[in-house]
Amino acid sequence: MKRRKFAALAAGLTALALVLTACGGGQSPAVSPSSSGSAAPSAAAPSAAAYKDTLNIAITAQPPNLDAPTSSSNAAAGIAMHIFESLFSLDGDYKPVPVLAESYTVSDDGLVYTIKLRQGVKFHNGKALTADDVVASMNRWLEASAKAKSLLEGSVFARVDDYTVTLTVPKAASDILEVLANPAQFAAISPEEIVEAAGPDGITEYIGTGPYKLAEWKADQYIHLVRYDDYQSPLGASSGFSGEKQAATENLYFRFVTDHATRIAGIQTGEYDVAEAVPLERYEELAADTGLTLYTKSSGNLNLFLNTAQGPLVNEKLRQAVLAALNDADILLASFGNESLYTLSPSFANPSQAQWAVESGAEYYNQNDPEKAKALLTEAGYNGETIRLVTTPDYEEMYKATLVVQEQLRQVGFNAEVESYDFAVFMEHRSDPAQWELFITSNSYGLNPSQFSVLNPAWAAFDQPEVAKGIEGIRYAASADEATEAWRGLQQFIYEYGAASVLGQYSSVVATRNNVEHFDFFQYPVYWNVTVAQ
Repeated sequence: MKRRKFAALAAGLTALALVLTACGGGQSPAVSPSSSGSAAPSAAAPSAAAYKDTLNIAITAQPPNLDAPTSSSNAAAGIAMHIFESLFSLDGDYKPVPVLAESYTVSDDGLVYTIKLRQGVKFHNGKALTADDVVASMNRWLEASAKAKSLLEGSVFARVDDYTVTLTVPKAASDILEVLANPAQFAAISPEEIVEAAGPDGITEYIGTGPYKLAEWKADQYIHLVRYDDYQSPLGASSGFSGEKQAATENLYFRFVTDHATRIAGIQTGEYDVAEAVPLERYEELAADTGLTLYTKSSGNLNLFLNTAQGPLVNEKLRQAVLAALNDADILLASFGNESLYTLSPSFANPSQAQWAVESGAEYYNQNDPEKAKALLTEAGYNGETIRLVTTPDYEEMYKATLVVQEQLRQVGFNAEVESYDFAVFMEHRSDPAQWELFITSNSYGLNPSQFSVLNPAWAAFDQPEVAKGIEGIRYAASADEATEAWRGLQQFIYEYGAASVLGQYSSVVATRNNVEHFDFFQYPVYWNVTVAQ
């Protein structure tokens, strides 16, 4: 059988032109956001005398776990990617490239992916990586990751020999490698025995092949990672989540600093070297601080999700009343504080991603029409049932947006109540449709619509047959234009059905001290090549 072979350093997507564009990616020091997708500079091997051995990173919340395939927490993924690796990951142009894979081929019918593994890679416990570990990890990921389960249902990994595996899919699709490389709920490879011991709550030992290994998790204080001395890096220039990884600084401390003022004071005094999720109302102040460098990137959408599965909002007219009441401009201004740090658009895709940034459903977006909302409440026979908006103060933009939405809903006659929890409890409530009517989350951009959170039935219980049909139309389209039209129709349905609404697109800001070098802000901050000058 004729096969198409791809070398590890030249791997790219060959399937039918669902071309990835940089999702507002890259990094930009100082004031203005950037859309650069360029590779990060490689870090020179640091001298012990010239550089510190510890990088202190202030993050906004303690992750619920570090089990990457199961966790939808950005905090979990951002830490876990330094511990675990996957077969494929994204380069700086958002293209899937091999990491633990060495090369791969695809059968002519598109149903079988044969993947050669890199040899000489060891787990943090000293065990050599083999096909048995990959098969166990990847088959678990196919079941544990909501996105993988949805997009690759019926697929299976199998062992060929010690360093070769196959992935067999039931139907050829254009986005298989994108799914394998997705950094959200990413396909982390663990030792076979740890995977097999995993219970319903996931893996209990965090042992990967990455440049750092877990040294200590001190509850409510920090996660400490230490350099893995036997780490075997992929080849190539560091780019996005791919290429060379040096573990240039021996110790990484991810410190849980939920109080925004404390986090900012710490980066200003030098207690922390990096502060993630800079409160945007402090943006101009920090940009003027000569001791700091700010990195901004367009990161994703602030989305409102409505419960279509149970409770009062199963009434579609009530959901449309919610959308009619929203003044998204006011919500975004309250959430982000600076008009240069957000965009008003109904697109669930990155507005700079031409293939997917469609305007369908715009008539339901940012309506700011209280009279229409009141009329819809009357038509729906609304009797004052409580509308619960669950949120967390650990993510300030989500919390502030929720308070503004509550007030806008109250003004048109909804009995809207906010329930606020710490992040871990919020995530538990969000995953249970019995616990909420509305919630707002900031969601990173997906690589293509089939990976958007709004289409994931496990995210907000939105599981209509039109969704599955629309996803099939995108993934199995005969051309890029046909795929775009399928997505245009699906986004229109999301708004018409009232399942969710984009509130707007936001930029994220990370602050570093000026002695922090080789920092890269991709979809998550990347720390494996970072050094801290004395």
